[in-house]
Amino acid sequence: MKLDDADAKIVEALIRDGRMSLKDLAAQAGLSSPGVSERIRRLQERGVIRGFTAEIDPKALGYSLQAIVRIRPLPGKLHIVRQLIQEIPEFCECDKVTGDDCFIARLAVPSIEQLDDILDVIADKAETSTSIVKSQPIRRRPPPLVTG
Repeated sequence: MKLDDADAKIVEALIRDGRMSLKDLAAQAGLSSPGVSERIRRLQERGVIRGFTAEIDPKALGYSLQAIVRIRPLPGKLHIVRQLIQEIPEFCECDKVTGDDCFIARLAVPSIEQLDDILDVIADKAETSTSIVKSQPIRRRPPPLVTG
């Protein structure tokens, strides 16, 4: 879905600061505040903007360790494993993927012991391969905007 230049400016500004005022957005997009408000509403209706969120630092909440876990459910256990991943709040993200593993997930935990406890919950239902995150050179970001 292509965006016109004004919509692209609005989306880019909101990516930088989701709490930016309509007045500031209007100035950056070269539109009136009511015009920006209407464009934001249409962008939401089209699904371009899914929501406005706060970015949380897991370390500030005591989650000093993050791990990426590749999960391969045992035969007949896919739906059970998916449900477990959804119910365990330490799973921050999860993608269902092609290839040998069905899921690739990110966990935030306070310790290796907690990581072991969580993985033990799914150990009899899936094979896992875990990597500890050392750093995150690129934080989650949207793809480039297509304008035209």
